[in-house]
Amino acid sequence: MKERGLVLWGFIFMLCMLAYSGRVDAGVAEGKKIFESKKCNDCHYTQGPAREKTIKDQLSKKGPELWYAGSKFKEGFLEKWLQDPKPIRPMKYYSLTEKNKGDHPKLSGKDAKEVAAFLMSLKSKDVKAGVIKAKKSARARIVFEKKLACYGCHLVKKGRKIVGGLTGPSLVDAGERLNPDWIYAYLVKPKVFKPVKDMPVYVGIVGDKEMKMLASYIATFKQKKKKK
Repeated sequence: MKERGLVLWGFIFMLCMLAYSGRVDAGVAEGKKIFESKKCNDCHYTQGPAREKTIKDQLSKKGPELWYAGSKFKEGFLEKWLQDPKPIRPMKYYSLTEKNKGDHPKLSGKDAKEVAAFLMSLKSKDVKAGVIKAKKSARARIVFEKKLACYGCHLVKKGRKIVGGLTGPSLVDAGERLNPDWIYAYLVKPKVFKPVKDMPVYVGIVGDKEMKMLASYIATFKQKKKKK
C-alpha cells in the first residue's frame, strides 16, 4: 500500500509539473506575440549571437540587445520595469549629447508579465549560473573606483549622493537589476555580448579573481529600503 501511495503521489507530481511547464511555455509564446505586435523588435533584437561587426553597426542600434535577457536580468525585474519604465541610461542610447527622454512605452500588468516571461527565456550558454554571489570588499571597491575608475562612465551612489559619468548605464541599483553571473561573464567574455564595445576591455588588465570580486561588488549596489 505504501509503495502504491508513493507511485500515485509521484504521478500527481509529474502531472502538476507538466501543467506548470505548459503554463510557462504559453506565457513565453504569448509574450513573444505581444513583443512583436508592439514592434519592440524595431529597437531590440532577441536572436543571438551579437550582430555588430563595426562601430557603425553599434551606433545604428536604437536600444540594447535582448537575446541574452534571461541571463542578464534578475527574476522579477523586467515585469516590474515594463509597467513603470525608468531610464537606466542617463543619455539616449549611443548619444553623447542627447539626454534620455524616459519615454519607453509602458505595458499593462498582464502584458508585462507575458513579455517578461518571453525575455527571461532568452539565455546565453556563456553565463554559468551560481558562480558569483553579491559581496562587498575593500579590495573590490578599490578596483572599481581607482584601478578601473568605473564611475568615470557610470553613475553610482556614494553615501547620499549620486556621482559619476553619464555615458554608460547607471549602476546605482545594479544589484536589483543585474544577475551577478552575467556581470562576470560580460567582463571576461566581452566579445560574446558586444563584439564592438565603447567600454574598455579589461581582460589581461584585471585578473580573473579581481573580475569575480568586481562582479560580486557591483551586485551589492541596491537601494536601501525605507523603514516603515
